[in-house]
Amino acid sequence: MAAPRKIIHVDMDAFYASVEQRDDPSLRGRPVVVAWRGARSVVCAASYEARRYGVRSAMPALRAERLCPQAVFVPPDFTRYRAVSRQVRDIFQRHADAVEPLSLDEAYLDVTRPRSGLPSATAVAERIRAEIREETALTASAGVAPNKFLAKIASDVRKPDGLFVIRPHQVLDFLTPLPVERIPGVGKVMQGKLAEIGIVTVGDLRALDVAELDRRFGRFGRRLHERAHGIDERPVDPHQPVQSISSEDTFSEDLTLGELEPAIRRLAEKTWAATRRTARIAHTVVLKLKTAQFRILTRSHTLEAAPRSAEQVQSLALALRERVDLPAATRYRLVGVGLSGFRDPEEDGQGSLFDVVD
Repeated sequence: MAAPRKIIHVDMDAFYASVEQRDDPSLRGRPVVVAWRGARSVVCAASYEARRYGVRSAMPALRAERLCPQAVFVPPDFTRYRAVSRQVRDIFQRHADAVEPLSLDEAYLDVTRPRSGLPSATAVAERIRAEIREETALTASAGVAPNKFLAKIASDVRKPDGLFVIRPHQVLDFLTPLPVERIPGVGKVMQGKLAEIGIVTVGDLRALDVAELDRRFGRFGRRLHERAHGIDERPVDPHQPVQSISSEDTFSEDLTLGELEPAIRRLAEKTWAATRRTARIAHTVVLKLKTAQFRILTRSHTLEAAPRSAEQVQSLALALRERVDLPAATRYRLVGVGLSGFRDPEEDGQGSLFDVVD
């Protein structure tokens, strides 16, 4: 039987806000919100001082201001954040051959055979955190586990500036009491569906037969079964570039096409903010719709010059709405806005086209 893999997930603590507090001493100890001001802006990051008031990333900036009137709003500086991210990744490369960045502020490392020769994955994680502190004056949290799924959960257990280790024999005991929404892909809608059949914790989920999960949820049901048992065979892939980023919302009441504009604007802003976490550049705007009858439609527009602002993404997504040719009375239960067609910054433009896909 193969020895368990040793995976580390490293997550910088309140990364953008921490960089701002590091570089401006007057911000230290104060609630900092990294966001452009404006009715349609969303929060890119919040310091831990701001989080105590309930401020979270991807939240509308106006709501953050209401929750924490004393917050200091700082416009994001992604050039600076990318420079710090490169420093942190240089540290990762000293310790692991396989590093899979997820964004500017987090990554997976496979340290089954650590490059640095340290005696354990825990020792590697401790060394990485110490080097990040010494070289960037920032803190990071880390999780160590036999796979990516568990390592990512573990890195959140002792945030900020913490380390948590899940050893192979501890996996099931660790997972059993966790709320089922800690499993990736279990959002509010799926959480509600699981609650309807009495599934609240991962332990509850594990007790359900895989055939029943497969019958109810198809392929995702099998994935739920695997995660409930702590199974995740995905390798750490250093060559896995960002392909798409999207945000979507399922409504409590179905809406007509004409009523979707506020949601489209909000989701476009949220998606744009999320793309600022990667160095790659998106060229395609995607609008996704799901009708009350569960028909899914997508409309996409690929530009030669990548969109440069949230407002441009909003305008393009709203223009895509005009390409929907269903009857005006059609009602929709879900809308999503995505960005795809990511290219590395050095790539040249590939032309312009307009795609319509059902």
